[in-house]
Amino acid sequence: MAIALKTLEPYVKNATHLQTGKPFQNFGDMRSREAVANWLLCAAANAMDGRNLSIASTNDPVGGDGIIYDEDNGESFPTEHVMVPRQSGGADADAQALILKAIDDKRMKGGTAYASGKTLVVFVNAGAGEWYPNRVARALPNPLYFATVWVVSLQSETDGAYSYNVAHLDISAGNAPAYRVHIAKDFDDWQVEGVQ
Repeated sequence: MAIALKTLEPYVKNATHLQTGKPFQNFGDMRSREAVANWLLCAAANAMDGRNLSIASTNDPVGGDGIIYDEDNGESFPTEHVMVPRQSGGADADAQALILKAIDDKRMKGGTAYASGKTLVVFVNAGAGEWYPNRVARALPNPLYFATVWVVSLQSETDGAYSYNVAHLDISAGNAPAYRVHIAKDFDDWQVEGVQ
């Protein structure tokens, strides 16, 4: 995870590349936003659930956008990604509507055959407005087709340090679990906290 974070540093710092960058040929054709989002999902789950997840790009049996790999039990979780791009509306944009539209567009791309067993990861680029994980989770389309949905969004960038919100849109336990991943400005460390 530490090596991956250092490798991803220039892309985290380049919001334009996250939005429009071409796939990395030497990383299984993952885009920078897909690699960053998968890394953030792993960082959150590892810290809060005691998991040992890592990101991988090769051997994705379903040709998705990378896999989350459980180092402890060998289980893998193929991912599909969709992006909510930087919005001109800023804080006034209806982020919930934008997130739900992105999810619906992705699930309708191929229905059950395309989405079954995959984790959908929504990357919200900066400036999409405020949103609430529980509200989005309650409004998910039915049938969802995907096994589960996570949303990753930039919370802040201050003096070279980055904070991202990472939310699992699963309300089966009452509330959608949400985390904040703080990346140190030297990209040598990170901290994770639960968000209420």
